Amino acid sequence: MAITKKRKAVEAKLDKNKVYSLAEAAATVKSINITKFDSSVDVHIRLGVDPKKADQAIRGTVSLPHGTGKTKRVLVLCTPDKEAEAKAAGADFVGLDEFVAKIEAGWTDVDVVVATPSVMPKIGKLGKILGPRNLMPNPKTGTVTNDVANAVNEVKGGKIAFKIDKAGIIHASIGRISFAPEKIAENAQELINTLIRMKPATAKGTYLKGISMAATMSPGLAIDTKSVG
Repeated sequence: MAITKKRKAVEAKLDKNKVYSLAEAAATVKSINITKFDSSVDVHIRLGVDPKKADQAIRGTVSLPHGTGKTKRVLVLCTPDKEAEAKAAGADFVGLDEFVAKIEAGWTDVDVVVATPSVMPKIGKLGKILGPRNLMPNPKTGTVTNDVANAVNEVKGGKIAFKIDKAGIIHASIGRISFAPEKIAENAQELINTLIRMKPATAKGTYLKGISMAATMSPGLAIDTKSVG
């Protein structure tokens, strides 16, 4: 109940019709935070695309300049000759058959799964489990590669994957509430810049339709799309 009261108090102070610049939103999201833990700061970006069309089903990766503030747990699925390389790069879990069996049994206690191309036939059957959790290795996100060390380093350094949902929205965690406002804004801008560069040639009309920012358990702040173009 305490959290509910705090949130109500915050919402009462906010002008629900206000549209913020990215810098204003980054500062405000910190000032209205109601959690005692270092909550996630997320952005939600609605794009003017049709996700049902293959060339408009946007997905990719971006390296956030200030990282995510979260230590990501990485599983590398590979043949024995690649295990030492993956471990040296800082992978949290390395192997193949034992982890395939664990995942089939329901284990998904990782944030990113990297795989070498040669083992993909073995892990294709895991799609039903990993797919809905956005964990399935994919060449487009750099998680199917022979250079497992580079893939692990990028993830640990702040590289995140994003994928448009059925409603045409990209949801991404771009930092923590403990970050300085400038770092929150710069991380968000980097993601937005990446999405602008990825605009499909077939997408018509307004591309950036709406952007909001929110911390865990806090109300969302609408961002002026003209301030980030």
